[in-house]
Amino acid sequence: MDEPLPGFRPLAEETIHQGHVIRLVRAEFSGPAGERFRRDVVRSPGAVAVVPVLPGPDGPETLLVRQYRPAIDRWLTEIPAGLRDRPGEDPAATAVRELIEETGFAARRCTLLTAFLNAAGMTDQQTHIYLAEDLEEVGRAADGVEEAYLEVLRVPFVRLRAMIERQELADAKTVIGLLLALGRLGL
Repeated sequence: MDEPLPGFRPLAEETIHQGHVIRLVRAEFSGPAGERFRRDVVRSPGAVAVVPVLPGPDGPETLLVRQYRPAIDRWLTEIPAGLRDRPGEDPAATAVRELIEETGFAARRCTLLTAFLNAAGMTDQQTHIYLAEDLEEVGRAADGVEEAYLEVLRVPFVRLRAMIERQELADAKTVIGLLLALGRLGL
C-alpha cells in the first residue's frame, strides 16, 4: 500500500458508534500546512471473497450466491464473501470458512488473487479475494439470517463476462474477483 503524503498526520479519533463488527469514528487530521480537518471514517476488520472453481461439462464453473443485502434493500448475485469477524483469524482461513457457510464446499487450495481497498474515502476496509480450487462438498453451515435464505448458483465461467457487462453482477468484489479469475484461468 502507498505511504501517506508527507505532512498529513492523524491526530485523534473519537468513536461515534460501535457496532457488532464495524466502528464509526470521527477522526481529526492535520494537513501539510498545519490545517486541521475532520472526517467520519468506518473502521472495519476487513473482508474476504472467494471465486470457487469446479469442473463442468463444458469447462470450469463457479459458484455464485444470490442473497438479500439490507444496505441496498435488494437481492444481489455475487461471489461468496464475508467479514473478518473472528479476531486473529487469517484471511485465507476466513475465506475457507465463508465458502463452507455459504456454498457447502470446502477448498483444499486457496490462492490469493488480490487485496483491494473498498472505498478509501470513507473506510479502511480491505477485501482479500481468493481463488478456491480442488473443492469438496461438505454441506452448508449457514451463519445468519441472510445466509439461511441465500441461493447457490452454479455458473460456467464462459458466461461471466456477459453477466458483468449486462450488470447482472455489479458489486465490486464480484467483478474484480471474477475478472482476475478469468485471467488466471486463461478464459
